[in-house]
Amino acid sequence: MNLSKTKFCIGVQCPKILWLDANARDKFDESVIDKSRIETGLDVGDLARKYFADVSTIPSYLGMSGMLRKTRRLLESETSVIAEAAFRHGGNYCIVDILRKLDDGYEIVEVKSSTEIKPHYLHDMAYQAFVLKSCSIPVKKVSLMLVNNQYVRQGELDLQQMFVIHDCTARVMKLQSEIPAMIAEIERVFVQESEPQCDIGGHCDSPHQCGYKAHCFRGLPKNNVFDIGFSMRAKIKESAYKSGIVSFDNVLNSGIPLTTKQRRQITATLNDSPPHINKTAIREFLDTVKYPLYHLDFETMQSAIPLWDNARPYEQIPTQYSIHIQDKPFAEPTHREFLAEHGSDPRRALAERLCADIPPNSCVIAYNSSFEKMIIRGLAELFPDLSAHLLSFDIIDLAEPFKSGAYYHREMGGSYSIKKVLPALCPPSEYPELDYKSLVIQNGSMAMNAFAENGDKSAVRTALLEYCRLDTFAMVRILGKLYEVVKL
Repeated sequence: MNLSKTKFCIGVQCPKILWLDANARDKFDESVIDKSRIETGLDVGDLARKYFADVSTIPSYLGMSGMLRKTRRLLESETSVIAEAAFRHGGNYCIVDILRKLDDGYEIVEVKSSTEIKPHYLHDMAYQAFVLKSCSIPVKKVSLMLVNNQYVRQGELDLQQMFVIHDCTARVMKLQSEIPAMIAEIERVFVQESEPQCDIGGHCDSPHQCGYKAHCFRGLPKNNVFDIGFSMRAKIKESAYKSGIVSFDNVLNSGIPLTTKQRRQITATLNDSPPHINKTAIREFLDTVKYPLYHLDFETMQSAIPLWDNARPYEQIPTQYSIHIQDKPFAEPTHREFLAEHGSDPRRALAERLCADIPPNSCVIAYNSSFEKMIIRGLAELFPDLSAHLLSFDIIDLAEPFKSGAYYHREMGGSYSIKKVLPALCPPSEYPELDYKSLVIQNGSMAMNAFAENGDKSAVRTALLEYCRLDTFAMVRILGKLYEVVKL
C-alpha cells in the first residue's frame, strides 16, 4: 500500500479505519470532519513559512512525482529551507512542512495549529524521520512548531512571537525502532479480504473521533457502558467492555465503582424512573435568583491568527449575545440582542451595548456560567472605563441544579448539557418552539463557523440571531420548570 504520514497516523489510531476507507466508505459519518480545523491548519501552515527566511516552497500542483523531483533538485543545490519537501521510500512517503539545512544534516520542522504538544504528533514526526533516514537524508534534529497562545497582537503580526518551536528530537528518535512494526501492522490489516476485527475502545474518539464509530458500535446493546456519562473515564469504560461488562444491567451488577450520579443514570434508565428531584437543593438554588433577572448567552469566534490588536491566538472573541429579561418568576420575558458587524473588532461595541442592556449590580443567569464570566472578565480587562459596570453583575449558573444532581431526568442521558436538559424538561412534541433541530444553526460550533465565514450575509445573520435567542429563551423555560417542581 502507499502509506502517507496522514494515513500512518490514522493507522496508528486504528488500522481498521484505512481498511474501511478503502472498502466501505459509505459507512463513514462525514459530520466528524471539522472543515474549520482543516482550514485553520492550512492558514497556520502558510503563515509559518513566513517565519523562515529564504524559503523555497514546492507547489502541490506538481503532483507527487513532480514534488519528489523538485525536492531532489533543491537538496542538490543545498537550499537552506524547503517547505513541502517530498520523500518516498518503497510504499512509504511523506511531505515535510519545513526542512532546514544544518551544518551536519537536516532538521524536520512539523507545523501544527495547536498550542500544545500532543502524543500523536510525536508519531507523525517519527514516521517522517523514518522515511527521510530510509532515503539517506541525515536527520539531526526534529522540531515541532506550535502557536503561542500567550502572544498578544499589537500592530502587525510578530511571527517570532506568535510561533514557538519545541525541540522533540530525543522523543522522536526514541520512537524510531517502533515505526517498522507499526507500518507492518497497518499493512497487515489493510490487505485483509474481510473486515478486520479490531476491538472498540477509547481510540474510537482519540486523538480524533472516528467516522466509522457508529458502524463499529452497531452491535452494542442500547444503553451500554459507553453511554454512561457524568465524567466516567474512557479507560474504565474500555476495561469494562473488554471484561464483558457491556449493558447497564452488567455494569450495575459488576461491582465497578460508580458515583451517585452515574448509578442514578443507570437505575433511572433500567427502571424507567420518574425524575429525581431534590426540592431542598433546588429551593436553595432558586433563593439565589434575584429579579429583575437577565438570562444571558454569548456566541463567540476563534482564530488561530489574532485578527485585531489586544487579541491572542484562539481567544474567544464575543460576537453576539441574547438577553431575556424577567421581572418576576413565570413572567413572559422581554428580549434584547446584539450581533456584531462582520469583519471588524466586535468587542467595544458589544461591551457598550451590554452595559446599556444590563444595569449595574443586576442578577444575571447563564447556563454553565463560567464561560460568560470569562467573556465579561476579558471585556472588563480590555476596557477599564467599563470594568466597574461589567464586574458588578451577580452571575449565577442555571446548570448547577443539574450538575449537582439535584434534578435528574432519565432523558438527560448522563449529561447536564442544555441540549440534553431542555428536551428532557420540555419535550419538542409539547414545546416545538424550543426544538433546536428546527433551526438552521443548531449549536455553538455551527454559529462560530457561520459568523466567521458568512457573517455579512442577511440569511446567516438571521439564523445566528434565532439560535442565540433560543439559548436564552430555553433558559427561561428551564428555570420555570425548576420553580414548578418545588411547588409540586
